Amino acid sequence: METNETQQRFIELRAQGWSYARIAQELGVHINTLVNWSRKLQFQIQNAKTMADEALALQYFAVREDRWKLLSDTLHRVNTELAQRDLSTLPTGRLFNVAAALRREVQRETALPGFTLPVSEIPAEELQNEVQDWKP
Repeated sequence: METNETQQRFIELRAQGWSYARIAQELGVHINTLVNWSRKLQFQIQNAKTMADEALALQYFAVREDRWKLLSDTLHRVNTELAQRDLSTLPTGRLFNVAAALRREVQRETALPGFTLPVSEIPAEELQNEVQDWKP
């Protein structure tokens, strides 16, 4: 197998969570070489892992928009019930906990997947020297 093809296969296998030992056996490449490739190809591996995780999630779970709708509908029903409850009762506390958990889940579900890219591959007109993730 050609080196570039071998590296691409290495990226796929690492993204799937294969160990270095297993990949070395599969590709016939020394583990030290794989470790070096891992450093060199870390962004491609991370992006491939993100894409593989998303594909797996779509295979086993409803599409993201459907999950958002279900979570939002459930949270709305819980909030409606909370508005009708006497806050001095114990079940209300549990209902608050459910509402908080649903809010966290909605926030987690609405977070977009992150991709990484080495600075050297970003077009000059798109490069920002300093960035900060901001979460309201």
